Amino acid sequence: MATEAVGSFLPLRTAKQSGIHPLAPLSAEEIKATVSIIKSQWPANTDVHFKSVTLEEPSKAETVPYLEAEFHGYELTNIDRRVSVTYYLRKTNKFHEAVVNLTKQSVEYNVRLGPNVHAPGDGEEIMEIERVTLEDEGVKAEIAKLQLPEGTQVVVDPWIYGSDGLDDDERMWQTFLYIRDPANPSEADSNHYALPLTISPVVSSETMTVIRIDHLPTGKDNTIKETQPYQIRPANEYIPEHQKLRTDLKPLNVVQPEGASFTVTEQGTSQVIEWQKWSFRVGFNQREGMVLYDVRYDGRNLFYRLSLSDMNIPYADPRHPFHKKSAFDLGDAGAGVMANNLKLGCDCLGSIHYLSAVLADDKGSPMDMPNVVCIHEQDAGIGWKHTNYRTGRAAVVRNRELVLQSIITVANYEYILAFMFNQAGEVIYEVRATGILSTQPIDDGVEVPWGTVVHPGVLATHHQHIFSLRVDPMIDGYHNRLVYDEALPMPRSDFNPHGTGYYSQETVVETSGGYDVDFEKNRTFKIQNVDVRNPINGKPVAYKIHAPAFQKMISDSESFNHKRAEFADRNIYAVKYRDGELYAGGKYTNQSRGGTGVRSWADRKENIVDQDLVVFVQFGINHIPRIEDFPVMPCEIIKVSMKPVNFFDKNPALDVAPSTQEFNRSTLISEAHQQGTMTGKVNASGKPEVCCPAPSSKL
Repeated sequence: MATEAVGSFLPLRTAKQSGIHPLAPLSAEEIKATVSIIKSQWPANTDVHFKSVTLEEPSKAETVPYLEAEFHGYELTNIDRRVSVTYYLRKTNKFHEAVVNLTKQSVEYNVRLGPNVHAPGDGEEIMEIERVTLEDEGVKAEIAKLQLPEGTQVVVDPWIYGSDGLDDDERMWQTFLYIRDPANPSEADSNHYALPLTISPVVSSETMTVIRIDHLPTGKDNTIKETQPYQIRPANEYIPEHQKLRTDLKPLNVVQPEGASFTVTEQGTSQVIEWQKWSFRVGFNQREGMVLYDVRYDGRNLFYRLSLSDMNIPYADPRHPFHKKSAFDLGDAGAGVMANNLKLGCDCLGSIHYLSAVLADDKGSPMDMPNVVCIHEQDAGIGWKHTNYRTGRAAVVRNRELVLQSIITVANYEYILAFMFNQAGEVIYEVRATGILSTQPIDDGVEVPWGTVVHPGVLATHHQHIFSLRVDPMIDGYHNRLVYDEALPMPRSDFNPHGTGYYSQETVVETSGGYDVDFEKNRTFKIQNVDVRNPINGKPVAYKIHAPAFQKMISDSESFNHKRAEFADRNIYAVKYRDGELYAGGKYTNQSRGGTGVRSWADRKENIVDQDLVVFVQFGINHIPRIEDFPVMPCEIIKVSMKPVNFFDKNPALDVAPSTQEFNRSTLISEAHQQGTMTGKVNASGKPEVCCPAPSSKL
């Protein structure tokens, strides 16, 4: 897609944009209008299977002047509303991509895509796959061989088929079968992942029929055995009614007696959030879920767009069919369409504001998605503190954070995804991984080095979770560069006779490419604007990227896993901005072959110094399952933060009011204080009383 250069923009004084913000998600009315236009391109009664109906974001060259004019209060330009649509002619391989211009009520293009380009799954499709699998006569015959107890309920888990280059041109699903606890078959929430079966039917998406029945290896090698009578295993439930619950935990209530400190301005389907000098616009779409636009601090530009771009979960078992288990949960399904309906007192605590969304279902009908984002504040401990030991006075400030959280369920797994902002100008992206392990059967007494036995007859295979955060910066302007600092030892010399000195060295990243962190050198990447200098030290304003160490893609470079997850082999990818290049693994990840994602864009080797830059930040975990991860996994927490470097002239949280008992209202647990309340006090000088006593001894 062609892209105009993004340069220095002067707001245009033209007619005001009428009504809808150009970055606002689609409304129900816009979805209906788009679907009607697409259907009009086909003969009446054509069964169109819609895969996505979502905002086609306007070009950056159009949007930036609009945002700057909006911020400065100028008149606004008109920007056409466009919609991206993908669809099949139902139960065929005829996959189409279209863009509808709603402003002009026209189709700008509508093309059938080529081979090996497949759409993600959707809810209705998955339910149909479950049904046709259980109704298939061959599957019924295999299940009969198991001789399951009467009334046993078989559960189907459809998985994206994956890619290995062997007879996988057709769009297919690999299904894995489980049973609910035979002793309690009516319990719909029974943990079927504790009771896996050896039967794995393959379903064609085109014909919605079972085209093959695979049998799973259950030993130390590739040996496949005929279906045998099932050996009854004990259940392993996670739901509370099956536990002996603790009774000694007392309530912890998060109370804001004066209400929340943030404001939400509703603008149709779009919301503007303001809190503690931060301002930004929130969007929501089917694939990425939550997206942030036009992020500013105290009016200063920081980020044009922030979103989770992609994730990949490759599994370690090298045997068929497990070698193809490599899920792209955003591209194969969608963070937006899988978002939970969040509940008060469960998913978010405190004074909560919810954002809801509207997406499209497989028939193109608007689908309400209530409470997909919760917004709240949380106390994150001490923000900064110093005690003057000479006077005994402590100055201390609590660190308040604003949290925007969404939770997605991808069959067995949950991801809790959150953007967090603090009062020191930092942006944090947090992922919490939880849910249930994807399991497979294993013979009794067998151990394998690529998984952990977590229950009798149940193997949880090692797997990686590799995420890619897309950062589209505008650090005090739209011409930015990527640099990295390293801490290096000074050579011994007359100046450094004891060998203790070290210095930091900055290197400019000149061309697009993939780059790695080196923790031995404390290599830290920064996004800089050299046109704006710090008034104190004269250095360029910047934001640095802090991401935890993680093991990159383990599959070798010739594997389909490596070719497809183009982001998974580097800590950082930096590219020159082009419209439409949003997804690090490529636009269509289902059974993909690679070659359309961020590694391919980076290979253009374009100059990225003082250009319109985009940075993809990778992070993740290598999940070697523990038995403590079953039957449900405690949260594994990963954070990426972006912190100001020479952006402010001092600690930006200095103006946060000091922490006092009068404000925070903590309670001392003692008999004396159970009879009364504590109030804030001031000392003789009129200064707030310190929260903590002075140190008991001098240095």
